[in-house]
Amino acid sequence: MRINKQILFSSIAATVVAVAGIGSAHAATWKYAFEEAMEEVQGKYAQKFKEVIEANSDHQVQLFPFGTLGESADIMEQAQSGILQFVDQSPGFTGSLIPEAQVFFVPYLLPTDQEQLARFYKDSKAVNEMFPELYAEQGLELLTMFPEGEVAMTTKEPVESCADLEGVKFRVMTNPLLVESYKAFGATPTPLPWGEVYGSLQTNIIQGQENPTFFLYSTKLYEVTDYITYAGHNNFTTAVMANKDFFDGLSEEDQALIEKASTEAYDYIVDYQKGLADSELKKITDAKPEMTVTVLNEEQRECFKEAAADVEATFIEMTGESGQKILDQMKADLKAAEEG
Repeated sequence: MRINKQILFSSIAATVVAVAGIGSAHAATWKYAFEEAMEEVQGKYAQKFKEVIEANSDHQVQLFPFGTLGESADIMEQAQSGILQFVDQSPGFTGSLIPEAQVFFVPYLLPTDQEQLARFYKDSKAVNEMFPELYAEQGLELLTMFPEGEVAMTTKEPVESCADLEGVKFRVMTNPLLVESYKAFGATPTPLPWGEVYGSLQTNIIQGQENPTFFLYSTKLYEVTDYITYAGHNNFTTAVMANKDFFDGLSEEDQALIEKASTEAYDYIVDYQKGLADSELKKITDAKPEMTVTVLNEEQRECFKEAAADVEATFIEMTGESGQKILDQMKADLKAAEEG
């Protein structure tokens, strides 16, 4: 069979033009992994981020909720290697990579007031100017940090003072300062990957853990613990990052688009969380009426606050001058956010 060369060459040329057209548009599929389920706070942020990117470009954003690509350590490795373009991970895990990020686990540094926190993360010099340099050293472009709510302790026995944590095996993230915090509180800190927490509580390998209220409900942790205690000691922070080589290689237009998506998703998630802790706590007590919920008073919190001073000193020992500068700047930023 003879082939008409003119038709063949015309066909090849058309294909080349089409491919060149696609290349010039720079349309791409970007992969984004996070540490929670699609309908939890990080998932809601990611969906908004995706919505803004896709509404303003030809790019697609593929979302990978917790478990689809492994544990927290796995998705961080994938982001650093460039397999993932975006990752959302708490400084609780990143703290072993970037020691200064452990500052978010100094007890009683962050307030429980959500509006103050929202202003802090948006305007903080420490968050927006100092931390990006540290993340960049690890091949990461820090896009934003945002709060996910006051952390609550869930345990099998009541906690009304540090003495009640004596001998309690308490699950913590793999974060050196968080380990030191729970040692200072009197507990036996037990670092565990998130996927093992429910089963370990169920089998009494551990007797306690901490997380924001919405997470206690969505992951059904209330089923395997009997007491929820609010000591006001911390607020859960998370960070959204891009692979730095990927981000630096983008056009100015695409970089601006990512920054726009980060800002709009931040405003969205802050608004989304208003009243969320209260509504999710009600769901817990409706599902398990025998659950005991305690908000510690100032006298009961005293021992935890005394321990916090030791943890802060440990943070400075771990991070030196760099950590001290960040801590001082964060305190100044928090004061400015308090004044509104």
